[in-house]
Amino acid sequence: MALSRPICHTKAMTTPDFTFETTARQAGATRIAGVDEVGRGPLAGPVVAAAVVLDPTQIPEGLNDSKRLTGARRDALTDALMDMAQVSIAQASVEEIDRLNILQASLLAMRRAIDGLPQPPDHLLIDGNRLPRDLPCPAQAVVKGDARCLSISAASIVAKTWRDKHMRDLAQQFPGYGWETNAGYPSKSHLEALRNIGVSPHHRRSFKPVHNILYQEKSVSD
Repeated sequence: MALSRPICHTKAMTTPDFTFETTARQAGATRIAGVDEVGRGPLAGPVVAAAVVLDPTQIPEGLNDSKRLTGARRDALTDALMDMAQVSIAQASVEEIDRLNILQASLLAMRRAIDGLPQPPDHLLIDGNRLPRDLPCPAQAVVKGDARCLSISAASIVAKTWRDKHMRDLAQQFPGYGWETNAGYPSKSHLEALRNIGVSPHHRRSFKPVHNILYQEKSVSD
């Protein structure tokens, strides 16, 4: 049964460690998955989640909150994790984000990532203060988990690496928005391109800047 109360300590750790995993192992867990998502803030593209089960005997050095790492370092760590860990990556689409809202779509992507692991986990460490519903095993919500828990930091790195590449690929099909560098986030150049080029099929229509432009276009056409 999932634990709904998030774990949060007042003193933040400077680097993630294996404390959460060790505690779960001492309680009998053997397959502990860290789960995180990226892409809640962008105006375009899917929200992407990853679930990672680390091998305690083979943990790549340098795991940290993905936002603290360079792109080259994230790429190298993702390659290492693919070799050393069990990894599952999943997404919720733009259509699902617009239909469900970004929070529920993020939780959906997390649940899909968990379900996609090659072996079912028996304990989950999930970044944030909310848990997806109907989880298959006990779970802990860990506030700022990507900076405190190695399994969650691994998931954050894999998810961001995958999503950044996906946005670079989309940028080739829909040039002008700068997705190859802004990953769909509302940078000044992205907002200007939205006004000049218009809304693409990959933009989140429920997000205010995109919605406002669509509303203006509709008003003009009416």
